[in-house]
Amino acid sequence: MDATKFKDINLYLFDMDGTLYLGNQLYSFTKELLSTIKATGRRYMFMTNNSSKSVVDYIKKLERLGIPAEREDFITSSQATAYYLKKYYPNHKLYVCGTKSLVKELETEGFTVTENLDEVECIVLGNDQELTFKKLEDICKILLARDVPYIATNPDYVCPTEFGSVPDCGSFIDMLYNSVKKRPIVIGKPEPLMPILAMERTGYTKEETAVIGDRLYTDVKSGLNAGTVGVLVLSGEATMADVEESDFKPDIILKDCGEIIEQIK
Repeated sequence: MDATKFKDINLYLFDMDGTLYLGNQLYSFTKELLSTIKATGRRYMFMTNNSSKSVVDYIKKLERLGIPAEREDFITSSQATAYYLKKYYPNHKLYVCGTKSLVKELETEGFTVTENLDEVECIVLGNDQELTFKKLEDICKILLARDVPYIATNPDYVCPTEFGSVPDCGSFIDMLYNSVKKRPIVIGKPEPLMPILAMERTGYTKEETAVIGDRLYTDVKSGLNAGTVGVLVLSGEATMADVEESDFKPDIILKDCGEIIEQIK
């Protein structure tokens, strides 16, 4: 698809790390890009698989980077996980292998989080940057003893940082699989739920929506799975070699998001 098709896009669903910033460093084009989208009557949202931070955490981070944001500007894997749990496992007591922010996010949505293994009715696994061996052991004890719903917020193997990559939820999934031979239901990108929720919330159609990110197997594939325009930027994880080896292709490939600005002015 020609990049000039951005003229038809009214809802921009941006991955954040590797797309709009890297670690704690905002890309030089980000402020102008977001202001241009708003100035031309379009809408953007931040869509992230990283469940280690709550929406409040992300609002604070973006403010530190000079980007004003409100709660309705976000669609996160934590929010999508809560949506899924409310639909299929309402009132279940959760064991959460995740950060305090993820626990708080789920409690805010009305769920009870417990560390009493006998009470656990559902397991939630996230990008746990506060991971302990006890949490891994607890999950193994539960899954080896009985069959309870097992949900993961996202499948990403690594999380980008300024110095390289660190393990993400997908790596924890594989580590636990080696012990319990069970895999979770995965909620975040590449599943289509997050862009679908964003479109439902804003009223835009899939033809008017683009999912933009630096990962083929999560960001781009999520957009394609939801029927939106899938845009890959080469400012983070993915390379052209990855595109050539992939069995699916982005609709649009950009060096970085800065290339969008001239297309929509």
